Amino acid sequence: GKAASRITAEGVVASYIDGTTGALVEVNSETDFVSKNDSFIAMANAAAKLVAEHNPATVEALGALPYSQDSFGPTLEDVRKGLIGKIGENMSFRRFKRFNGTSKLASYLHGTRIGVVVEFEGDEVAAKDVAMHIAAMKPVALTSADVPADLIAKERSVAEGKADEANKELVAAGKPAQSAEITAKRIDGAVQKYLKEVSLADQVFVKAADGKQTVAQMLKAANTNVKGFTLYVV
Repeated sequence: GKAASRITAEGVVASYIDGTTGALVEVNSETDFVSKNDSFIAMANAAAKLVAEHNPATVEALGALPYSQDSFGPTLEDVRKGLIGKIGENMSFRRFKRFNGTSKLASYLHGTRIGVVVEFEGDEVAAKDVAMHIAAMKPVALTSADVPADLIAKERSVAEGKADEANKELVAAGKPAQSAEITAKRIDGAVQKYLKEVSLADQVFVKAADGKQTVAQMLKAANTNVKGFTLYVV
């Protein structure tokens, strides 16, 4: 009871893939120490498999699924409560995503804190490389056209603030401020640069031999199409 109110800010990301069905889950603990505990990791891996196989609608529905471990059960929630009592630290299922379509799936876990699932058609090696790239570069969308409007608005606001500051400095130095047209071009340029930095297709591929090849170019060369990705960071 005491443990149940404590903040769970550490934890692990676990994945499970079986053909075109899979899942990505985040399970939290209070400390990094417990996130390395074998029983905790086993519960996280089991949760990913349960999500893939049973398609629960909510975290509560996930907890109600049948599962036994470390002599606790008969549900996943009973195992969670049992491990809280045994280890003496709060644990919680934070979020999950299930994949079940026609696309192939590739996953990549960077340590236990970052997990990626990529939905793709084509070459598995290329898809795994993209999953690894996503874990490293953390894009927010597939293409620049998919970047959420609120993120673009936020970036535009930052660019406008910088342009305003630059004009104030020019005036303070006794020089004329930039014209509205030049200022607008600078702001648009900053937004376009941001979109290239955060969209997967436009990012420079982390394994690019020439240091220039984009992810889109690498995928085209490998005849592979990435349809979507999910990135979880604890």
